[in-house]
Amino acid sequence: MEGYKLIRAEKSDRFEPTPSFSTPVKVKENRKVCCLSHFILLSFFTALPRSTLTVTPDSVFTGERVILTCEINSDHSDWRYEWYKDGTEVSERHTVKGNTLTIERSETSDAGLYTCKGHIDGRSVSSQSSSAVYLSVTDLPTSTLTVTPDNPVFTGERVDLKCMIESHSDWRQRNGLTYDRGYDWTYYQTAEWRYEWYKGSVMLQTSERYTVNRDTLTIRGATESDQDQFWCRGQRDERPNSSQSSSVSLTVTDSPRSTLTVTPDSPVFTGERVSLKCEIESYSNWRYEWHKGRDSVMLQRSERYTVNTDTLTIRAVTTSDAGQFWCRGEREKRPNSSQSSSVSLTVKDSPRSTLTVTPYSPVFTGERVILKCVIESHSNWRYVWYKGSVMLQSSERYTVNTDTLTIRGATESDQDQFWCRGQRDERPNSSQSSSAVPVTVKDSPTSTLTVTPDSPVFTGERVSLKCEIESYSNWRYEWHKDSVMLQTSERYTVNRDTLTITAVTTSDAGQFWCRGQRDKRPNSSQSSSVPVTVKDSPTSTLTVTPDSPVFTGERVSLKCVIESRSNWRYEWYKDSVMLQTSERYTVNTDTLTIRGATESDQDQFWCRGQRDERPKLSQSSSVSLTVTGELNIIVLINSLCYDHMSI
Repeated sequence: MEGYKLIRAEKSDRFEPTPSFSTPVKVKENRKVCCLSHFILLSFFTALPRSTLTVTPDSVFTGERVILTCEINSDHSDWRYEWYKDGTEVSERHTVKGNTLTIERSETSDAGLYTCKGHIDGRSVSSQSSSAVYLSVTDLPTSTLTVTPDNPVFTGERVDLKCMIESHSDWRQRNGLTYDRGYDWTYYQTAEWRYEWYKGSVMLQTSERYTVNRDTLTIRGATESDQDQFWCRGQRDERPNSSQSSSVSLTVTDSPRSTLTVTPDSPVFTGERVSLKCEIESYSNWRYEWHKGRDSVMLQRSERYTVNTDTLTIRAVTTSDAGQFWCRGEREKRPNSSQSSSVSLTVKDSPRSTLTVTPYSPVFTGERVILKCVIESHSNWRYVWYKGSVMLQSSERYTVNTDTLTIRGATESDQDQFWCRGQRDERPNSSQSSSAVPVTVKDSPTSTLTVTPDSPVFTGERVSLKCEIESYSNWRYEWHKDSVMLQTSERYTVNRDTLTITAVTTSDAGQFWCRGQRDKRPNSSQSSSVPVTVKDSPTSTLTVTPDSPVFTGERVSLKCVIESRSNWRYEWYKDSVMLQTSERYTVNTDTLTIRGATESDQDQFWCRGQRDERPKLSQSSSVSLTVTGELNIIVLINSLCYDHMSI
């Protein structure tokens, strides 16, 4: 049979056996063909499989992850891999999985020559060791963290932490590197770092107390809670892509304590003097700052504030002074500041004083004026009264009685601004001054008293006194003689604004005055007093001729003689009947003649003089005229008696 071939293999020969061998065979019809095969045991001796080691990346920076892969050129899959660094099997700190070795965070100690090879379990067969591959591990650029001011810092201080990453040239020189055109050193040199800041394990962001500004972290007003380990890290998009600093321990110590005290105790009352004192427990040479409010406005000496080193004085506090106050000490050496806790100053209005005036202004001259000071709260007040800027005391015209000031009989000189204030021994020890109340004094309506006829008046005259008030209406009138109020009587007639004396006598002489009163203000008006002088009217003397008694039938003459003045017109009266010339009576100026007196003429006769000028009247006293019948005379002549003799 053709087609079989015998091949002798030498140990040094290398070939690849195939699983089958075939050759074409020619067979005639109806012939049997047999194929006889022989099992031939062949022994093959081959070279060990080759191992290839790849390192990704082969040049790393500390902290970077490195993967080493071992590939064996063999159909076997059950290889167990061994890893060597500088001829020594690698430590357990690396992760081996299948044909890979992973270095999670590379260190400079990981640099060296790495090789790998494979073993098949249960057989004494191993691959060839790979060629050695060098892993370069280079330090990252150094981050240096600096703290300003130096540790320890004091509470309240501003702390700046700065992260400085070394420059490209310094980093190359430190690592013994030369320029490699295959690496973009220019980018490293110019690429921007992104900074991360850590307190302990917590990454910090800009917040109310922390400000992150690229390579700087600022702590505003350090507190004990800021005490911790701080570190920074730089990151960027190109390798080396990170740089981490060593941690720095920040120690925060309490600043010297500032204690702020307020005198008097809060709440304070408007008008009080308030002193705030800042006491710092230690160190010296402090300069003091005073602050008020959420906006931390620094206070300076002003019209209302006095700053004297450690003391702030508020003169006459007002409600606008209420708020949070705090002080701070500063000095050249550290600790260079000390800040107190804020103290709340509460300002309450001093008790309000209200001044009332009765009657209400304007007041009228002569009125009694009462001013009352009412303080809304607290007790045991002592009251102080002011007219303009002058403090008032009880005097001839003013009466001060605790909360009441009385003006007796107001005059124009009382016109001014009045106000009051309360004082006491306990706080609040002063009330607010009341608002100034103007007291306006107007003249009361003028009452004018006129007397008709003019004084002096003469006895017997009718006298009218009239009270005239210049303004307002609905007056009720009072009449006074000296200190006696007059009422309508037999001799006086009071008719509202007029007083009439029917027939004045000398007893009516005196000071007369009137006063008007009404329900509304002004409710009174008083006239000046007017003297009424009463003189006796000229005396009329009545003479009768012949002397009374007269006898029936006699002619009787009555003569009226007035002692002074002239141009009198005479009136004659028989009792109350004025006589005129008649059959029996003849009136001839100052003489009345009765012709042939009769008993019917017997009566009271009187005369009166009248004239156009004052005194207009003169009145005589009455004279009684007695008329007697015929005279009976008994004459004894020689003892003879004549019994009825007419004369």
